[in-house]
Amino acid sequence: MRGTIGTVDQAGVRDAVLRIIEAIGEDPTREGLLDTPRRIAEMYGELFSGLRQDPREVLSAGFQESHREMVILKDIPFYSLCEHHFLPFHGRAHVGYVPNGRIVGASKIARAVDILARRPQMQERLTGQIADAIVEGLSPDGVAVVIQAEHLCMTMRGVQKAGTTLITSAIRGAFRRRAVTRSEFLALVRGS
Repeated sequence: MRGTIGTVDQAGVRDAVLRIIEAIGEDPTREGLLDTPRRIAEMYGELFSGLRQDPREVLSAGFQESHREMVILKDIPFYSLCEHHFLPFHGRAHVGYVPNGRIVGASKIARAVDILARRPQMQERLTGQIADAIVEGLSPDGVAVVIQAEHLCMTMRGVQKAGTTLITSAIRGAFRRRAVTRSEFLALVRGS
């Protein structure tokens, strides 16, 4: 691709943004907008960097360990773009798993969340993808993921309901089979 950085065709994005600026009736040669196409192209390179990364590779850096109790990484901040409007949604992910002889460093789980969030996304899909990546990367006894996020496509346009939070969950393995395990995870995520 011409002028690519990572996964984004920089020249293509610059050209498209220039056309959008003209289409909304603005002057792309105006001083404040002159570098906007370049800045947006660079930003998209960062915001969509997860398109060419596999979260399972990050999770493969785990190690053997006999710990078989629940492990929870809570309040992982993330930022993504809604694939319907290309507006941000952001929030916190809570990830728990029950190891089955293999654990991974906490930063690897946070990195997997970032990789999957840095794609055009839907929160529902993102939640399931995080759970599935952990299942595939660690083969745990179970995985639970809860995501709470605010969607700017809902707060700054459309119904304009600022402060509204969408909550999604994905439950796999022991968390699905055992209500007590699921309840323990949810209680710990809530902080009780």
